[in-house]
Amino acid sequence: MFAARDRLRAEHADPRGAQQRALADLLAFNADTEFGRRHGFGRIRTLDAFRSAVPIRDYAGHAPWIERTAAGERNLLTADAPALYFTSSGSTGAHKKVPVTPRFVATTFMPFYLAAWAPLAEHFPDVLARPDAVLNLKHDPLTAPPTVGDGRPHVGASQVDFGALFGEPLSAEPGTGAPWASLPVPTEPGDHLERAYLRLRLAVQSDVRALVGINPAMIAAVPYQLNLWWDRIVKEVRDGTLGGLPHRAPDPDRAAELERLAAYFGTVRPAHVWPRVRALFCWTTGLASLYLPALRAEFGPEVALLPAPVAASEGPVGVALDRHASAGSLVASAAVHEFVPADDDLAPDAATLLPHEIEAGREYHVLFSHVGGLYRYPVGDVVRVVDRVGGVPRLAYAGRGVRSDAAGERLRDAQVVRALRAALDAGGLGLRNVACRVEPGRDGVPAYVFALAPHGGWGTDETTRFAAALDRGLAAESAGYATARADRRLGAPTARLLPEDAFLRDWHAAVGAGIRPTQVKDRLFRPDDALWARLTGA
Repeated sequence: MFAARDRLRAEHADPRGAQQRALADLLAFNADTEFGRRHGFGRIRTLDAFRSAVPIRDYAGHAPWIERTAAGERNLLTADAPALYFTSSGSTGAHKKVPVTPRFVATTFMPFYLAAWAPLAEHFPDVLARPDAVLNLKHDPLTAPPTVGDGRPHVGASQVDFGALFGEPLSAEPGTGAPWASLPVPTEPGDHLERAYLRLRLAVQSDVRALVGINPAMIAAVPYQLNLWWDRIVKEVRDGTLGGLPHRAPDPDRAAELERLAAYFGTVRPAHVWPRVRALFCWTTGLASLYLPALRAEFGPEVALLPAPVAASEGPVGVALDRHASAGSLVASAAVHEFVPADDDLAPDAATLLPHEIEAGREYHVLFSHVGGLYRYPVGDVVRVVDRVGGVPRLAYAGRGVRSDAAGERLRDAQVVRALRAALDAGGLGLRNVACRVEPGRDGVPAYVFALAPHGGWGTDETTRFAAALDRGLAAESAGYATARADRRLGAPTARLLPEDAFLRDWHAAVGAGIRPTQVKDRLFRPDDALWARLTGA
């Protein structure tokens, strides 16, 4: 971990050189592929020439080559045959097939992946002292993973044994050696909730010091799940069973201790069950930034939040090399990175900026090209440039790249999150989570409805003032919103209060329907009628 971090830090002395070397490597390695021949990789020497030869393409633009590769053809996007395919829900919810080749793992994936754990190992060494000190919520290996047409596995990154597939035995994440990492009782492949229960059932008998979730919604679910499954957990601890099956010696002392905690505190919190938790490792920005302060308190007042990498299944963007609360340094050697201002539209010929051209305080769409076979690929996320360290930009995830645009307002995730934060701060309010959509008003004018799960009770007057402050905040963030409101093409937003556990119940419903927990992420804009009704009960 430390060696990988040192290598990335060393690149800060010459980030442009690292980018040029990444370009030269992908061009040379993949020059004789179908994609490389079509786009003249053998003749390209500069990034400007690369940008001229290759248009910006999203997943749909790469999909014809990917589908042919998955069906068994070779030498299309990369000279390397994929060892597996990462699955990703993406912005649309459709499952992608992201080719993962040995060269991609060695060159692009593993360096940032190992470095990501260095701050945890450096500052909280006790977290790594025992296999059962980390509750890794995303680790979910499968004994019989699904495959694509060429027989290769089609799985999430959290389900891959990098040691077995790529000869990377040091890649095992913290917590993957815990007693609950490979469950000793059978479960149905799609029963993700039962597996989550079994892990919690085992973990309450360990001295957990950290939780790894990456997706913060998974960590947010833990306090809810403890209370939801509490009686069953305590009974199984007392009886020594796991999922109703004999497992280990009964532990009546721990069961009695858990019962005393529940009786004394009323509501069981993770801090009661694991009083020595030190850190939570997950994304800390976007919507999560609004609810993480209250969530962290559930685990203890001194618990640290360590940001997971700014990355997607398709590849890395930034990784935190220190204890910064939200941002990570650009991984300059992993891929060729380009940026487009967040308020601009992405198009095949959109003008892009290079890492040395982007500015602190601004937000951008991010694109990358890497040796694994994705070229000028928009990740689908917007990043904010926090500052520069050692010559490279430090980036934080700002939100998804999609927009909500009912009347020319062109609202982005990041703009709405900032307006929400300002409105919450103005009233001294907190929330558990929030989503919104546009609905027609009584006069036919569309308006935003915000469904909020408050943290603590909100009074009627507080809610009214919050909605007014949110309206002002949205107008300040978006000129399009301000104009639409002034022209009465858009009505005033309303706040609809939901029960505090509404989003947690909704998350459980999605996971219970068979979606892997890592893929059930916070979504601010929710236009789908059925999903909105499931969340709000309306």
